[in-house]
Amino acid sequence: MWNKETTAEVPGVSPLKDSKLPAAPSNAMNPNAGTRPTAPTARNLACLGSTITVKGEISSDEDLEIDGKVEGPISLRGHRLTVGRNAQLKTEITAREVIVYGNVSGNLHARDRVEIKKDGQVIGDITTSRISIEDGAYFKGRIEIDRAQSSIQESKQIEKIPVGVGSY
Repeated sequence: MWNKETTAEVPGVSPLKDSKLPAAPSNAMNPNAGTRPTAPTARNLACLGSTITVKGEISSDEDLEIDGKVEGPISLRGHRLTVGRNAQLKTEITAREVIVYGNVSGNLHARDRVEIKKDGQVIGDITTSRISIEDGAYFKGRIEIDRAQSSIQESKQIEKIPVGVGSY
């Protein structure tokens, strides 16, 4: 019932070598071998390291991760700001999403959500649709949940539901 034939494994020799499948192209000839054409593309991410100090306005059309010091407004149109563990920001932040691991002193305006992680600290007012504050995080200020964005998203979902079509 079972084939009891054993094959010895030889280092560097693939057991598929004798099969009728075509050999895969080598990486030397095809540097893209092994990557899937349907793999999702990575989002653009800009980073400011822990030794960088910025005094002035930052605006960007890509995601941004800050681990240094920033004094001045930050505006990321429809993108994510990640405040690193070593970051010290004295700023007004406007972004789609803000994730805080470090220290922020100033107001946050996030269209989608704000997350303050366990070692994060925010002193200032927050306006957002969703918020998450982990145990151990520090927050001092006001929170305003902007229901207008949530209502718009809910109404778009309701519009997609067919009414009076078929039987239920």
